[in-house]
Amino acid sequence: MNKKQDWNLKNLVLEKIKEQGGWVNAHSHLDRAYSINPQSLELGNEHLHKKWTLVDGLKKSSTIKQIYDRMAFALERQLEQGVTVLASFIDVDEVVKDKAMKAAQKLKENYQKDLKLVFINQALKGVLNPQARFWFEEALGFVDIIGGLPGKDAGQEAEHLDVLFALAKKHKKMVHVHVDQLNSPKEKETELLIKKTQEYALGGRVVAVHAVSLAAQPVKYRQKIYQEMQKNQLMVIVCPTAWIDSRRSEELAPIHNAIAPVEELLEAKIPVGLGTDNIADIYKPFSDGEMWTELRFLLETCHFYDIKELVNIATINGRKALGLIT
Repeated sequence: MNKKQDWNLKNLVLEKIKEQGGWVNAHSHLDRAYSINPQSLELGNEHLHKKWTLVDGLKKSSTIKQIYDRMAFALERQLEQGVTVLASFIDVDEVVKDKAMKAAQKLKENYQKDLKLVFINQALKGVLNPQARFWFEEALGFVDIIGGLPGKDAGQEAEHLDVLFALAKKHKKMVHVHVDQLNSPKEKETELLIKKTQEYALGGRVVAVHAVSLAAQPVKYRQKIYQEMQKNQLMVIVCPTAWIDSRRSEELAPIHNAIAPVEELLEAKIPVGLGTDNIADIYKPFSDGEMWTELRFLLETCHFYDIKELVNIATINGRKALGLIT
């Protein structure tokens, strides 16, 4: 590598990512990717919790072929970037039923030679309602990892995690859980996730996805959480552009950017992986699924310029979070 290339930091990082096996997109939602259109764009302004039901129309009207086509189009864009491992949550519930699962199976069959695909079931209807629970468990034979969204069973978050963790032990699968997404000091879902990990003895098999609200907590609380995360071998996946648009609030909190405190997590020896989250849907209408954009947002929002660690975030840390390496 010549001196001119040494000063092009983007090229330097990209080359090192390639040398280390290529990008790992550790968190996405391909079944809804590229579903945004001029008519649905205004729905992007709605609150996250409202969007959880606003996607029902898309899920109900989509055919297996349409879901597959969206997923395949998104996957092709990932391959163009050099993504070699991709994890996607897929909706399996009373609205979409098994359509996304069938599309995901076809995707795996058609692209298994091109990259490693990992599928996770999304608990967008919760897991406590009997109908939601039925479809959640229907997915367990297909998915590689069990997914969770305790906020969907608001007020019963602990019971939500009990269901996930009991099934994880029974089926010997990892668990990826959306936690602390709203960038609020009122949220302490990561703390609950740690307690349940310890209770079910699932250390090394639980991943906190997003964990944005950790950054809204006082430093003493954060440090205590890091110690417990390390003790119980929790990992974290961040999707920087998905939460940089956090709403303005009059809540008081330490000054921070809307992302998990990545630099502190790494200092505490907690692996952090990287994902795109939603791509061109009502959750993130303008997201194009670019991994470099996600890494650039991460390093800028956390003021973190350690090239070796950035490359690890983009590669081996994601593999660890997906259970592909130890």
